[in-house]
Amino acid sequence: MLPELGINHSSLTGADGAVAPPVAVARHVEDLGLDSLWVGDHLATNAPFLESTLTLAAAAAVTERIRLGFAVLQLALRPVAWVAKQIQTLQTLSDNRVLLGVGVGGEWADEWAAAGVPRGERGRRTDAALRALPGLLAGERTKVPYAEDASISLLPGVPPAPVWVGGNSPVALRRTARFGDGWLPALATPGEIRQGEDELRELAEAAGRPAPEVGVQLFATLDAHLGGLPHEQLARQLSEQFGLPYEHTDALVVSGPPSEVAERLATFAEVGAEQVVVCAFGGNWQLQCELLAEARRILAG
Repeated sequence: MLPELGINHSSLTGADGAVAPPVAVARHVEDLGLDSLWVGDHLATNAPFLESTLTLAAAAAVTERIRLGFAVLQLALRPVAWVAKQIQTLQTLSDNRVLLGVGVGGEWADEWAAAGVPRGERGRRTDAALRALPGLLAGERTKVPYAEDASISLLPGVPPAPVWVGGNSPVALRRTARFGDGWLPALATPGEIRQGEDELRELAEAAGRPAPEVGVQLFATLDAHLGGLPHEQLARQLSEQFGLPYEHTDALVVSGPPSEVAERLATFAEVGAEQVVVCAFGGNWQLQCELLAEARRILAG
């Protein structure tokens, strides 16, 4: 079974390093036959970064088919009632095409200080938001966490967006089993995906819930073989950003011509990944999308 294959807008740039235009990217992704467009979510990082919900709103306005996902929304960074209202609006604008990836974030301390949210509370706040979101999205009167016991009914209610929980830790797996429709780790090997899937099945059964689907977020330089960002440079950047051994990130960065990329994608499909999100880096966003679409065609046979 082929996984759904999408690309993350937040890593795409032009030759000048500027953020890729969301409307043009969304149209290109849909025209190429890819399945989804995703965005990361940060208030402030070490690179230019567009606000996630507005970016997806722009994409929703110019597309009809592709799914629109967060990879991942930092739920605790905002008041949950505002998050729910934004997701309701995106569901309405997109005709219910939203995939709600969520995570705790935390790697950029300054954005938490600027948002006025204690960084050490982000896990608890994320869980509280996940408990409240279903009722808020449905338009039901719901108690809002961290809001002095306020209750509110947000209208119009919308169908729930599938929740994909990010993170590779045991806590993230437990969170997925309790709240998620899917698990979306990043920088994970096929073996780690398989092991996580087995653990999720047991955790979900203990929680009385169906086993969540499994996906993965990959980091890639799809045009390295054409003179784009070198594989080694991206692996080094990821090693420094996430505090992982270079050998680990070097083994997980995806690069090479579309035939080789298709082979890498197949290794994740073989362990049950149903959703693959590619963060492609380099200075030619159009080419990155086109090379990924070609890899998809090869994978489909």
